[in-house]
Amino acid sequence: MNETMNKIMNQNTQISRADLDQSTGPVMLEFGASWCSYCQAAQSIIATALLEYPHVQHIRIEDGKGQRLGRNYTVKLWPTLVFLKDGIELERLVRPQNTQVIVAALHAINQR
Repeated sequence: MNETMNKIMNQNTQISRADLDQSTGPVMLEFGASWCSYCQAAQSIIATALLEYPHVQHIRIEDGKGQRLGRNYTVKLWPTLVFLKDGIELERLVRPQNTQVIVAALHAINQR
């Protein structure tokens, strides 16, 4: 895990698009809010999907008014999962409904 990714694992640390663009390997960004019922409902399927991909960096980003990173990624609904490989967005899921769609996206960023 590189130093930049270590820094961004802390939810309280502000990360930038530049940090993410320079990331290496597979990364899953999870945009949402702690009070969001859709986000809360999705936690179990996200966790289950990630069990098969423990090496994928999972970064939760608290989104909301005034948060530039979510706007930079054009996030409109929560949760939005953005799948990166070496800083490039390859997949995106908005309000995923089951583990299988997340696993498919995780698989895709591990194959490329």
